[in-house]
Amino acid sequence: MSIKVGTYNVLKTNKERYLLLALLFFTVVINYMDRINISVAASAVRGDLGLSKEAMGLIFSAWAWTYTAFQIPGGLVADRFHARILYPIILVGWSIATVVQGLINSLGALIGCRIFVGAFEAPSYPINNKVVTEWFPPEQRASAISVYVSGQYVGLAFLAPILTILLVEIGWRNFMIATGVLGVVWAAIWYLSYPKGEGSEKNKTENGDMNPVGSPEADKTQSKPDFGLALGHTKLWGVYIGQFAIGSVFIFFLTWFPTYLTEYRGIEIVKSGFMAAVPYLGAFCGVLLAGFSSDWMTRKGISAEISRKAPVMIGLLFSTAIVGANYTNDNNIAIAFLTVSFFGVGLASITWVFVSLIAPDDQVGLVGGFFNFFGGSSAIVTPLLIGMLISDDNFAPAFIYIGAVAIMGFLSYLFLVGKVEKIENKSCLDN
Repeated sequence: MSIKVGTYNVLKTNKERYLLLALLFFTVVINYMDRINISVAASAVRGDLGLSKEAMGLIFSAWAWTYTAFQIPGGLVADRFHARILYPIILVGWSIATVVQGLINSLGALIGCRIFVGAFEAPSYPINNKVVTEWFPPEQRASAISVYVSGQYVGLAFLAPILTILLVEIGWRNFMIATGVLGVVWAAIWYLSYPKGEGSEKNKTENGDMNPVGSPEADKTQSKPDFGLALGHTKLWGVYIGQFAIGSVFIFFLTWFPTYLTEYRGIEIVKSGFMAAVPYLGAFCGVLLAGFSSDWMTRKGISAEISRKAPVMIGLLFSTAIVGANYTNDNNIAIAFLTVSFFGVGLASITWVFVSLIAPDDQVGLVGGFFNFFGGSSAIVTPLLIGMLISDDNFAPAFIYIGAVAIMGFLSYLFLVGKVEKIENKSCLDN
């Protein structure tokens, strides 16, 4: 039986939301595949091009230079252009840069390609969050965010062994080309599949919102980008610092993790792909547990300080388990420590919900840009620091650093975020 609310069919709208979640999920998988392909191929690239560990740290970091620098412009772009058009453009851009990586022969050219990948990927998460904010009511957003964020974990879990086998079979150059071509194909699928209409208008009709974000009525009262607001609130700094901490743990698994398994644990490359899948699955379980339990607690009337903050803070504490890998020679026990740590990252990965809950509706893209800017900063700092901290036979300092940063993130949520509530946009009210 069909349920009508205003001019919209609620069941049809829910189908569109499920379709959007599927599109976002697989787009995140493609996004992260093109982030980690260089890490999977790192040993082969080093051998072919004669690169040092410091050079590889530079390559791992290069993607984040532009990804981080373009977060704020990317957030502004996400606020102003329709996701159906914008996402295919950036997908094709980073996919072409990925293809070119398979054709070059120098450190400088490889760094340049990674810079372009980062630049085109920069608006992706502000777009993701904008889509969820427009299409999903507040009580469903943590679950929706957890579903698409899980793509970066479950996708990598299944991709890790597949990518390592593909690398061995076709070589690192064809490997880079193949992953880039897949992104171009997915850009066409996204454009052709994206639901017609405006999600904010359907939320308005279902929920009775007078001025939902993105609607024509809201646009009339929208203020200009408020950089003072985005940088002037303690609770926002709490989530920014927390995102840097989560990102620092996460980026290890995207960059140095395969190298750690093969060169410091002595695990054969194909086997390392299967072992790498275990922590990714742990993170996948963590992010889904956090998202659905968070929304469940919210529906039960439990305060946001518990329902939203608790999974993040517990996850950051779990992330410190990575240090335990320093104290065992057993590869299976080391993987167990790393799995607990990455499970914690997954548990903490619903942090995007704080952008929707705290930022004024007309500043979601801008605050999301700053939020991801600080998260992206960890992808600049951490790979470089690890490259400098480790030696040929000692990876322990890297894990100590990561554990310390995770504790810093826990403390930022404990002392800086405070009560979870919407920040008042005074400039908007003045209009």
